[in-house]
Amino acid sequence: MAAQDGPILIIGTERSGSNLLRLVLDAHSRIAVPHPPHFLRYLSGIPYDGDVDAMVDDAMRLLRHHIHPWPHVIDRAAVTRAAGPSLIGVVSAIYDQYRVAEGAARWGCKSTFMVEHVDEVLAGLPHARFLWLVRDPRDVAASAKRAVFGPCHPYRMAERWTAEQELARAALERWGPSVVHLVRYEDLVSAPEREIRAICDFVGEAFEPAMLAHHLGGHARMTASLSASWRTAGDPITTARIGAHRRGLTNRERRQVESVAARAMETLRYPFDPASRAEPAPGALGVALRGLAVRLAVEARSLRTDRNHFRRWRRDATVHRLRRRARPGRVRVPAGESR
Repeated sequence: MAAQDGPILIIGTERSGSNLLRLVLDAHSRIAVPHPPHFLRYLSGIPYDGDVDAMVDDAMRLLRHHIHPWPHVIDRAAVTRAAGPSLIGVVSAIYDQYRVAEGAARWGCKSTFMVEHVDEVLAGLPHARFLWLVRDPRDVAASAKRAVFGPCHPYRMAERWTAEQELARAALERWGPSVVHLVRYEDLVSAPEREIRAICDFVGEAFEPAMLAHHLGGHARMTASLSASWRTAGDPITTARIGAHRRGLTNRERRQVESVAARAMETLRYPFDPASRAEPAPGALGVALRGLAVRLAVEARSLRTDRNHFRRWRRDATVHRLRRRARPGRVRVPAGESR
């Protein structure tokens, strides 16, 4: 595979605009980026010991119960024939079938959790390129409070954001800017043509005007129709959600986020109140109870509004069964916390 045909992976933290970036890339005539079943997120802790058939079986099970159904049927036998002796090989074979069905030259993946697997991906796919998408953690936390995917408590979201930015920065330092490219959400929506052109230069593709009108495509409309948490996928690029934390977080929640994320915020040029560094951490019981209350409210709304609500429950049950086979400590996030 030539470098210009290598896969493009979006890494970082959920609720950072990854659906927007996915659909912008997907609007390019040479790139196909389906909504991800998060294969490595859920399967990487399972001791397959090189059993490709078992890996393919589990990957196909996740795909079958995916909360965002793919428009193309994936041939299991063809995946087994094409897959290498690793999870990355299986994932690549599945995505490559999707790419062919879409008539594209290369595929992309927006499972931001792949930030934990950069080295593993590059070992199997040396021409892969990574877009490190970062957004103000306060806005990420405000978005997560309303989303049916992800931890609802801002303090927990800040912990995740901080850890994942550290992983992404380490990948950039290890592999360099020719492999990992930083994309700030705020820059992307404020100067979309400039930023998308820079992304195209990084991945070695010509800029296409359709990328500025991603919301007009059928894939964007489908995503927006499935869940209230994805409704903005059908909107044009806008700056309206910059600073969403001013409405979506209380002052205490904002200080809690800043207390956790201060060092990374400083490095990534997000201004904050230095006094927040002294904000005490909330008690574990309070976090759990508040998170549960918000989760129940979000679930109730999802039950009323989301077309894929029951698919998500089935997916979560599948993930639960898979987790029981994982090595201790290798699967860390509860079911229901992926997009």
